[in-house]
Amino acid sequence: MIVTESFAPQLNGVAHSVLRTAEHLVARGHTPVVVAPAVRAPAAPAARAARRHAGDPHRDPEYGYEVVRVPSVPLPGYPEVRVALPGRGVADAIERHRPHVVHLASPFALGAAGAAAADRAGVPSVAVYQTDLAAYARTYLPALGATGPRLAWWRLRRVHSLAARTLAPSRASLRALLAHGIPRVHLWPRGVDCARFHPRHRDETLRRRLGRPGDVLVGYVGRLAPEKHVDRLAEVSRIPGVRLVVVGDGPCRARLEAVLPDAVFLGLRSGHELARLYASFDAFVHAGPFETFGQTLQEAMASGLPVVAPAAGGPLDLVHPGHTGFLVPPGAADGFREAVERLARDDELRAAFGQAGRAAATQRSWETVGDRLVEHYRLARTGTAEPLHR
Repeated sequence: MIVTESFAPQLNGVAHSVLRTAEHLVARGHTPVVVAPAVRAPAAPAARAARRHAGDPHRDPEYGYEVVRVPSVPLPGYPEVRVALPGRGVADAIERHRPHVVHLASPFALGAAGAAAADRAGVPSVAVYQTDLAAYARTYLPALGATGPRLAWWRLRRVHSLAARTLAPSRASLRALLAHGIPRVHLWPRGVDCARFHPRHRDETLRRRLGRPGDVLVGYVGRLAPEKHVDRLAEVSRIPGVRLVVVGDGPCRARLEAVLPDAVFLGLRSGHELARLYASFDAFVHAGPFETFGQTLQEAMASGLPVVAPAAGGPLDLVHPGHTGFLVPPGAADGFREAVERLARDDELRAAFGQAGRAAATQRSWETVGDRLVEHYRLARTGTAEPLHR
């Protein structure tokens, strides 16, 4: 059973990771059940019945496995984010399905209920750390000062201490978790779909629509939220011969369109359209310093792009400076400009970085990291404390 704070149709790192994990489990012959916050008002009984699979009344035809939705409310000021309401939804789902292991995806609200319910039922849980909640507290609750991050870590310790294993997506995250007293921490990175994200999807017609002839197209993909610091790309958007293309949406979009008047804003994109955009860029840039991993960096690298990112958090594991891209000091807007300028004026350097990035991404397929996750499940069930050495 996967208990997640976010799930499709929402577009973010947690939801994406859960989708890929569930797909992998199905492919390996397992029967996952996903428990997630509802994204809209509950459907009428007749509508729910119509959505059921004819051969299996518990399988959602949209996903191929059961998805249990629990009541939720929109987060004030950020309605795209849903917060699950307290209740017995997770406990009832565990009692009904009797899972062998409970996977807690970025646990905080619903995940805390999942951790407690699994503990009471004697089912081992694996908690997957994906969101830097302390950084979010500093960003969204500045009035609390240092109290906000302390409360976030206190909450995380309570939840993760119930898990048989906590999985960190990067070495920086692993060190942070250990430093704040989280026990039984192990490394588990994320995978990338190297067939979906591939240089062959480059589209010259699309490129002509996005920029002027001869422009170097630099892309950003992600949420337009305060913690992503997209405004730090203002200097990049003003480089002569460079066109910044922003893919994504969020509460900061209107402000960012004013700050980045020379950039192209495309809104949300997904599936093949997103893959085509990645492959049609010449370089990729991400300014947010709070990434626990950096999935969009992997997708860009799989698409054959050189990448520029802050030298903090997950990008430290993904970007090989001077080989697949550049890492710049967090918060240094001039650092992003200088790195992009260097890439913009050197076609051969972009090509070399892009080829090296593609080669690195192919070593991190979802099949490989998915099998590692199943092994973590097995070790959690057997009570084995040793790390996974492969």
